[in-house]
This record gives sequence, C-alpha cells and structure tokens, in this order.
Amino acid sequence: MIERPDRTPLPRDFFNRPVLEVAPDLLGRTLLRRTAEGTIELRLTEVEAYAGDIDPGSHAYRGRTDRNSVMFGPPGHAYVYFTYGMWHCLNLVCGPEGRASGVLLRAGEIREGAEQVRKRRVSARNDKELAKGPARLATGLDVDRALNGTDVCADGDAPLSVLMGTPPPRDQVRSGPRTGVGGEGAPHPWRFWIDGDPTVSPYRAHTPRRRAT
Repeated sequence: MIERPDRTPLPRDFFNRPVLEVAPDLLGRTLLRRTAEGTIELRLTEVEAYAGDIDPGSHAYRGRTDRNSVMFGPPGHAYVYFTYGMWHCLNLVCGPEGRASGVLLRAGEIREGAEQVRKRRVSARNDKELAKGPARLATGLDVDRALNGTDVCADGDAPLSVLMGTPPPRDQVRSGPRTGVGGEGAPHPWRFWIDGDPTVSPYRAHTPRRRAT
C-alpha cells in the first residue's frame, strides 16, 4: 500500500527560520503547481541554501536590487530569477524579513501531472529526468518571472503552494558543496538531497569562465 503524503499546507512559520534549518526540512515536501491545464505535484529531493549578506554565493550578498528585492520581503514567497539568458530557477524565501535568505529548489520527483511536464521537457529520456536540475524543474512546472513574489503560503488556489508531504528519515538526508558555486562560498556544505533518490542531479564543481582575448 502506497503511503499518501500529508496534504496540509506548510505555514509561514515553517519558512520564518534560519535558512540552514529550512533547506533540509524541505526535502520530501510537496510542491504544488496549478496551471490552466491542471495540477502538477512534485516531491522535493534536492535543494540548496543561500544565506544573504553572509554568503558570497547569494544574489543578495551585495545588497538589495530590483532583481532580488523579493528575497528581502516576508518569508514564504517565491523568488524566480532568469539566468544565462535561457533558464528560470525557483527559490523559496525564508528567514526573518530583511535578511534575504532563500532555498533553491534543485530537483524533484513528479508525482502528478507528468503528462504536462513531458510536453515542456521533451528532451528528458525518462520521467526521472523531468525535474532533475533547477532549470529543468522550473521549465517542467512552467515557472517564470511572472511567478516572482508568489505567496506559497496563501489560502485558496495560488499558482504555487508547498504541502507537508512526507519528509525522509534524517539518516537519508545528505549534504555537500553547492553545485557550480566558486570563491569563498564554494566550501559551504549547503546542498541537501535524499540519498539514493534517482531524481537528484549530479554534482558539478564551479568552472571559472574564461575571458575573451
């Protein structure tokens, strides 16, 4: 018998905690995406923590800008950014208002609505790859800057919500360096994932960009 995940919405207090508490606690939770085509449910299997002004890897490290302003607002909101001129990535703002910390949603297992996701992720070789990586997750769930600032704790039919789900046992949670982060932020073991889950993305170390000559 398959265990049904808890569908209780996560309260705002869940997100109003230090980012290094929230990030591993998001594993196993259910991300709900409501679209005009129907509902998509994703079980989170991999995340990364970014700690604002104390974290050189964070978009908020050098202060508030138009791009990152949502991160400085109240917890429990979506921060969506556009990167490399091609991809969107979805984060959840956490910690006290003004501290600008957040959790990047790196990967997950599609539990419902896979037929929608397959249409957007035609290059995926199988369903385990539908949301295997932050850009693939956002693409598959039709997430773009229009959802930036969405309150994931709101009542009703919000386009994004986070439900209680079924967290894994603590001994199945692993941590290590964040993918693609260089400089002072490289050693932080702030990437968290469910050990052995096939939807977790492969780790890639930071590769410095070469300057044109």
